[in-house]
Amino acid sequence: MAKWSNGIFNAPALQHSNIPVMRVTQARFRTRSRAAFALYEVLLGVAIFAIGVIALGRSVENCLNASTISAEESAVRQILSDRMAVIQAAPGVPDPEKEFKINSNYGMVRLIQKSALAGLTEEDKTLLSGINLVMLTAQWQHAGVPQSKRIQFYVYRSE
Repeated sequence: MAKWSNGIFNAPALQHSNIPVMRVTQARFRTRSRAAFALYEVLLGVAIFAIGVIALGRSVENCLNASTISAEESAVRQILSDRMAVIQAAPGVPDPEKEFKINSNYGMVRLIQKSALAGLTEEDKTLLSGINLVMLTAQWQHAGVPQSKRIQFYVYRSE
């Protein structure tokens, strides 16, 4: 019959064991080497995860910048549209040259208005009178870089 130790007395461990001591040592060595390999796997996984988080952060930053630029250009288009509506609704001939400075949420926008006779002719070379070509140019700065947008349209005023 085999004797078992309960850890309280100094009794010998297991007598007549079927597992040799050498095999236990080899099994423990394999377990330790697998644990060390798993540590490298974890470190590699953490490195890949960190690179992914950094890339995700950069893409979010790019999306925020693009959104800001889009909102800024939308505000400038609205300024140009509003000025075009004012010119079209005004009863007289548009001013030949005028400049406005408009303070928007994205900084100062300089609006330049120029108008001149369109000089349009019919197919039979008859000059069309009362048609003016109006050019509106908005200029502003984004991150220190000058930006501009321009629209052109015709306005008819009978003389």
